[in-house]
Amino acid sequence: MISTAVMKIEKEQYGELEDGRKVYLFTLANSNKVEVSITNYGGIITAIRTPDNLGKVANIVLGFDNLQGYLKEHPYFGALIGRYGNRIAKGEFTLDGMEYKLAVNNGENHLHGGIKGFDRVLWEPETTAGENETQLILHYRSEDREEGYPGNLDVHVTYALNEKNELHIRYQATADKATPVNLTNHSYFNLSGSPKNEIFDHEVKMNAGQYIPVDDGAIPVNGLKEVDDTAFDFRTPKKVGRDFDKLQNGYDHTFVVDGPDGSMNHAATVVDHAVGRKMEVLTTEPGFQFYTGNYLGEFKDENGEAFGNQTAMCFETQHFPDSPNRPEFPSTILKPGETYESETIFRFSSE
Repeated sequence: MISTAVMKIEKEQYGELEDGRKVYLFTLANSNKVEVSITNYGGIITAIRTPDNLGKVANIVLGFDNLQGYLKEHPYFGALIGRYGNRIAKGEFTLDGMEYKLAVNNGENHLHGGIKGFDRVLWEPETTAGENETQLILHYRSEDREEGYPGNLDVHVTYALNEKNELHIRYQATADKATPVNLTNHSYFNLSGSPKNEIFDHEVKMNAGQYIPVDDGAIPVNGLKEVDDTAFDFRTPKKVGRDFDKLQNGYDHTFVVDGPDGSMNHAATVVDHAVGRKMEVLTTEPGFQFYTGNYLGEFKDENGEAFGNQTAMCFETQHFPDSPNRPEFPSTILKPGETYESETIFRFSSE
């Protein structure tokens, strides 16, 4: 255990992979009863424990109680996503005159880095602890043509918990060839602290005046659209379920964050008034995928019970889907000599 007067990090063995490599679980904790547990397999956040307005602590993210759950098929619970979060149409793009074909793992499209994305690799961990912040730093080198992507990519992701009850996720990457990069985290939040409760009564406010319409394969169509007079308008706080019946398959769309490009902008606020838990999402990314767990019922927990649909929601801060094929979208191409940098903050409190 690494600790200071108020901050600490605990490390424990979490299991082994088939090839014998050991997997570890790191728990970051502050003096306010906030804890974040992360495994270096897939950089997965396995738990975020926060107090409600009565001081009762509960885990507010979905996942499993052991490594074996994460080794089987699951909907990216808590995982680091890369090289490219979201979809690339038909798993192909052209860059500097060369056509690249990626692994196709979502219908005819490429999703979240492919068959073996960053959620399925073992990251090299390093920990530090200070008086006001503890850090878990994860490193992974993605080899040239891994899942079809060009160039060797060196990635560092820092999870940092501070005394302000903020979880910072800082992403940094460099490459030796031009390559698309779009990193994010795929945690599923349910502020009630119970994975059996639906999230329809969670109140959400978004700093987003536009969203991206998509086709049946979740590929963008017709550019950006204003949220005015649509079910996608969360600029005034409203319950997730209020306009849900207006949607065909629930929310699974990219919202465009209002604010200066590259700055730390407020993206969204979520409150469960029943228990008083509140979460704010801030990011330097231009958008975030708001997903309401519409297909969670297809997956089972370690006890064989199905996760219920709409029992959690995701705020996947990121660039826009299919950007390598969309010159009208902000570029996601990282070139040699450049450094990819991105940061997202999840701030927890109670009302």
